[in-house]
Amino acid sequence: MKKWTTDSNRWKRRAAAVSLIVPAKKGLFLDTVFRIATALLEDTDDLVQKGYGWMLKEASIPHQEAVFDFVLDHKTVMPRTALRYAIEKMPEQHRREAMAK
Repeated sequence: MKKWTTDSNRWKRRAAAVSLIVPAKKGLFLDTVFRIATALLEDTDDLVQKGYGWMLKEASIPHQEAVFDFVLDHKTVMPRTALRYAIEKMPEQHRREAMAK
């Protein structure tokens, strides 16, 4: 899947992230989730951004603090679209902190 993150096809890049949604929701493969998100971090395609943001959101269910820390570490380069998806299920205080400039 890591190889898909550099493909010219937007759907392959998005698939690199969305294929991990079900395992991420179960708390599996957190390191892989972060590697894929990092590889796609500055992708300019909005569907790719939504895809990896969704993956992070689902990973935040079992690993809220780890995903929150990831978002804070990368929020200066993470597109707002991906950031908003990633923090959607977090507590209000976390969402406010992540959205602060």
